[in-house]
Parts: sequence; structure tokens; C-alpha cells
Amino acid sequence: MSATFKTLLVEQLEKKVFTRSIVERSINDLPEGELLVRVHYSSLNFKDALSATGNPGVTRNFPHTPGIDAAGEVVSCSDGSFAVGDQVIVTSYDLGMETDGGFGQMIRVPSKWALRLPAGLSLKESMMLGTAGLTAALSVYELVQGGVKPEDGPILVTGATGGVGSLAVAILAKAGYQVTAATGKASETEYLKSIGASEVIERAAVTEGNERPMMKTLWAGVVDCVGGETLAAAIKSTKYGGVVTCCGLVGSIDLPLNVFPFILRGVRLIGIDSAECPMSHRTAVWQKLATDWKIAGLEAMVDEVGLDGLEEKIQAILKGGLKRRGLVNLQ
Repeated sequence: MSATFKTLLVEQLEKKVFTRSIVERSINDLPEGELLVRVHYSSLNFKDALSATGNPGVTRNFPHTPGIDAAGEVVSCSDGSFAVGDQVIVTSYDLGMETDGGFGQMIRVPSKWALRLPAGLSLKESMMLGTAGLTAALSVYELVQGGVKPEDGPILVTGATGGVGSLAVAILAKAGYQVTAATGKASETEYLKSIGASEVIERAAVTEGNERPMMKTLWAGVVDCVGGETLAAAIKSTKYGGVVTCCGLVGSIDLPLNVFPFILRGVRLIGIDSAECPMSHRTAVWQKLATDWKIAGLEAMVDEVGLDGLEEKIQAILKGGLKRRGLVNLQ
């Protein structure tokens, strides 16, 4: 086993000055942990771009390697939870935040952060999904658990061109639901239809009439990736007994809403957390992603790059210009 590996290293030169470079590091530089994994693939998330540019809300200690997602092969496991050669997925928890993450060819983490790659998914496919896919699937899972059935009516997905939103559209379509995708990018209409949307609407159409305490019922359920007024309007226009999931805050962290949808229509609002959700829960959802909810044509939803292509993708995602998810090949 090589004692060194390639990694994207973020270093702090001054208070708000950070550099990013591809360097060789030693395995001894990695943090403590029972599980050592050779990373084959990772993916680029907005949180990774924030970490890579020194955002203190994500990462405070440098030098550091971002990457909240990783999939690869077990090199060693000191507590016996995994065998050498096992293929595993590691997402969220503290990976890529204060713990060196998936933008390096090796990671060392607590073994409780990892799950075995489910049969039916390759390591590459798992990182085409990554945390965004897990979050989308958790949202769909809550709709299903809440009793929302395909025959109940359309499901609204807001922020539908984003990583979570686009994967939610595809998963819902695979699960048999009629999907209405809301987006501010009219140019992506055909793309959204190609991945499963039955209808694409302007995001302004979601909030039209939001000044009223209640709105006309339209949706059997909602996967909201935006927050703020968009989430409030979606709740107000959800049918009786419907389920609304919430996983985004790009619109606002505030929710301008009254209690009428909850006490007059029995609407349920469920928050989605992919960072600390129980391993039993995430394992069940990954199993669904490998079987019943496996998306055909995932390749069309990602752009694959190596470590040397990450800088361009990081800048693009910060400017809102990333059209497809970034898949990072570390082999």
C-alpha cells in the first residue's frame, strides 16, 4: 500500500485568503478513525464549494480537504466492522467539513459513518447520487411513509434544476408519481421533462396568491428545496392530508406562514436531514436507490471530472452556473 496519496488541499494564507492545490499527502496526515478507505469516486456539492473557499460556517480549521461524499474500497478496519476489500459509501456526518473528505484518494473515518454498497449500485453510480441523491430519496421516502400515493395527484418539486431537486424529480417519476417541476430556469424545461417531469412551471407560479392565508389546493405532496415564501406557498396549496418535505433554505431561512394549512387541511411538514439521520434509515433508503428507485440514465445528469477539473466546477457552482452534478473520479 502506498504511504502517500493525491488530494485537493485548501490552505489559509491570511484571514480571508485561501488557496487550493493538488498535493501528495501521507496517510499519517489523516485524522483518527477505525476505517481507512481508498476513494474511487466523490461528488461536488454546494457545501464542498463553501468549504473549498474558506466559508467559516462549514470549515474553520486548515489545511483541509473538502468532499462530503466518498465511495471506495476498505483498506483496513481496526474494529472489524468491515473486511478489507469491502465497497462502502460514506456521506455526511463531519466528512469534508472538519474531517478530511472525499476530494482525496484516501479517507480515514469512524466505521459507524460507513455503509456497505448495496447490490445493484456501482461505486460510480452511488456518487452520481451522493448526498443530493440521499436527501432526495429521504424526501420521497417520507412522502411514501406519509401515505401519499401516485393516484392522489401531482407532486411539486421546487428548485427542480438543483442537485436535490433534479434527483427528486427522477426518483418520483421512477416511483410512479406525476411530477410538477418548478424552476427559475426556463431553458432547462426539456431537461426536466427528460428526467421525468410531467409538467414544468415557473417558480413565480408557485408563489402567486401567497398573500392569502390559504390557496387553491394543487399538490398531493411537495419536495421543497428552496424554503421561504416558496415553501409557505407550497404548504398553503397542498391538498388535505398531504405531506410537504423541506430540505433547502436558498429562498430564506424564515417561513412566513399561518397555521391554517395544518389545522384545517391536516397538511404535514417534515424536515429532511441527511447529515445525522440514523444509519438504519439511510441504509433502507440506499437500498431503495439500488432497486425500486434506481434511476436509468444517471450518466446524463452528471459531468465527470478528475481532481484537476474541480476548480472550474467549484467556481461554477458558487455562481449558480453548474448545469449538472459534478462527479469526481479519484482513480
